[in-house]
Amino acid sequence: MSDFELFQQVLDERKSPDRNVAARFYDRAVKTAALDDNGLPCFEDVCFVEIRAKDSYDVFDQPADADKIRRFPAEYQRYLAAKQQHKKGAPLEQFAFLSAAEIESLKVRGVFTVEALAELDDDKAAELGVEKERDLAMKFLAQAKGNTALADWQRKEEAYKGEIQMLKEENARLKSTLLKKKNELKPKFRGGNNG
Repeated sequence: MSDFELFQQVLDERKSPDRNVAARFYDRAVKTAALDDNGLPCFEDVCFVEIRAKDSYDVFDQPADADKIRRFPAEYQRYLAAKQQHKKGAPLEQFAFLSAAEIESLKVRGVFTVEALAELDDDKAAELGVEKERDLAMKFLAQAKGNTALADWQRKEEAYKGEIQMLKEENARLKSTLLKKKNELKPKFRGGNNG
């Protein structure tokens, strides 16, 4: 079962009395009491939930607990699916070919990464109206897979840095040798009469 099918099943099984309430689970960086070796504060990711009621401007934003997870299981499953997909791929927000509306539309349907978009079958892409974007994602990934230009450039840069360091060391050695020879060739001052 694909991520999309699993997500669709969770949505179909949703029987929440909170139909006029929307929830969104997300990670927030929270400062801990710990300090790192440099004395700077340490942070950790904490799952938060943002809850909004229909026809209200109030937003309840708090750390997610077991009660909120039970209350909004579909939204929590979507959060988990997004985390899992992000471990395996590039977030849709980094794919320049999608508008904000298309990104949100895909997320609602359980597609969170460029790789998941490229994996949609023809029928599902047509149903979502993202055939063109799916094709672009497939081409993007195919090109990225064979793209070694950055790795080649990095290897060359490291080789140049090594060569520069070697030349600096050789230059310092030659300067030292030249200084010794120069000191040896200096006429020595003789005391008394010259000749």
